Amino acid sequence: MTQVTDHGGGVRDHGGGVRSISVPIPDNPLGHTLVYVVDSDRGPVLIDTGWDDPTSWDTLAEGLTACGTSVAEIHGVVITHHHPDHHGLSGKVREASGAWIAMHAADASIVRRTRENRPERWFAYMAAKLAACGAPEEHVAPLRDARTSARPSTLPGFSPALPDREIVPGELLALPGRRLRAIWTPGHTPGHVCLHLEEDHPARLPGHGRLFSGDHLLPRITPHIGLYEDPDDVTVTDPLGDYLDSLERVGRLDPAEVLPAHQHAFADAPSRVRELLTHHEERLTGLLTLLSTPLTPWQLAERMEWNRPWDQIPYGSRNIAVSEAEAHVRRLVKLGRAEAVTGSDPVTYVAV
Repeated sequence: MTQVTDHGGGVRDHGGGVRSISVPIPDNPLGHTLVYVVDSDRGPVLIDTGWDDPTSWDTLAEGLTACGTSVAEIHGVVITHHHPDHHGLSGKVREASGAWIAMHAADASIVRRTRENRPERWFAYMAAKLAACGAPEEHVAPLRDARTSARPSTLPGFSPALPDREIVPGELLALPGRRLRAIWTPGHTPGHVCLHLEEDHPARLPGHGRLFSGDHLLPRITPHIGLYEDPDDVTVTDPLGDYLDSLERVGRLDPAEVLPAHQHAFADAPSRVRELLTHHEERLTGLLTLLSTPLTPWQLAERMEWNRPWDQIPYGSRNIAVSEAEAHVRRLVKLGRAEAVTGSDPVTYVAV
């Protein structure tokens, strides 16, 4: 592993003009988002920005000062994906600096849709979606109530910043003096990108450059693979299939070091990719055993293994779990290993 200089306050120097700032995520077990500061000939560029919260903003600003720069000097912001712990502060950074914001088109469309849709429409869609997955009425009822009580100002992520530039897969980003290439890695979100710094590793570690992996490849966490939700699109997506394909693409890059958005930097990306591929294959095999009798996605989620028993999983996390269960079922259906039971309402699935 490269020698990392810790400047205190969650600021680390990874060498070669790359530093990271640990920006807190309020009330979240992940703890922090690692925002990377990449030097360029036109000024520093951020990879992600962190959650839109006063403490997070102060931490980002103080971290940039520790890096010898400031928010006002930021030249550009590259977003790995649209989630609020990555994109939340982008608008404030742009307001303070005039920086451009770049994002993949698929996630940019989600940002536009989020800004255009009223929160009550989203809650109505989610209530209907969960009911169709077999969620009990006591779980769906709060979402129905939220349609009339929600206010956009109280909901994080309902007014995300629109990007100025599109990240085009396979192309180098406009960072003067750096070679940063976009790698499209859908799965966690439809427009998730990793960013391959095609430059010698500062500590001469073997491999091909460094990879800013966002949430796609993390050292000790399996990223959430849910559904690509769009109330106006009835396409049946296969996000887990997308993720597994993306994992193999990243493994073939064989970077010398991975700089993820959470936890810590690590080496041997191919080994971590193999672990994740094995994990998901084992999980799919386990789900086939559960689906020996027809189950709704909700019933399947209740029976799946999580990091805690189902009755201890909080309300919001149950929604995420059900989404992940359905993503895995869709993969099994696409592989011809499971099918929907004709006429079931809510829909149930069974192994074939």
